[in-house]
Amino acid sequence: MRHPAIEPILVLQDREQARRGLVHQIEAIPGDVGRVQAKIDAEKAAIETAKTEWRELETKKKLLETEIGTAEDKLAKYKTQQSLVKKNDEYQALGQEIESMEGKIGELEGQELEIMYAIDAAKERFNAAETSLKENISGHEEKIAVLRERETNLKAELAEVEAAVAAAREPISERYQREFDRIAERQFPVCVAIEGGNCSGCHLKVSGEIDSVARKGEELAKCDQCGRIVWFQSA
Repeated sequence: MRHPAIEPILVLQDREQARRGLVHQIEAIPGDVGRVQAKIDAEKAAIETAKTEWRELETKKKLLETEIGTAEDKLAKYKTQQSLVKKNDEYQALGQEIESMEGKIGELEGQELEIMYAIDAAKERFNAAETSLKENISGHEEKIAVLRERETNLKAELAEVEAAVAAAREPISERYQREFDRIAERQFPVCVAIEGGNCSGCHLKVSGEIDSVARKGEELAKCDQCGRIVWFQSA
């Protein structure tokens, strides 16, 4: 026969196991949220990378515009000087400068046109990437919201289970509660059956003395291998 404390201990164990399961699930949520948040951060970084390409091209375009403006100012200055000189050699020298500057301006304007095409292409790539990545981010944020809701529900369920654990302790003497807690700190389940002469916790054979104590049910028996509380499982 079973020791009278076995039944309430098994009830406590069952509720404690449920409590531990909920705690494990709750503790896992921050990690799950962190992994989803890392995906969001990666998507945002990809958006910024695509935007950076576009911005760099815009900066190059502005630098070219400044360089073209400077060259055009020099060209206007050379033309003004040329209209004022009277010596032929000075006139020709300025003509060469004007020709050189016009060539430079044409080259710079060609580069500017290429960059403008590149900017348009970069804008298209950015817009396509942004749309896709923002959809991904939205999906990830929904997952986080689901995880947060799950965390709230699990915590509410945990509060109920903790109350059930406290209620399950009431019929058990303080002595056996302390014994239960001591064993539970290092291994779980705490209370297991002897099946075929073996402890069903560590699966090792119990001594004949422990088997006899468990069968009589006059006192709590503990596995002489793992230290769990054991009770005799009749065939």
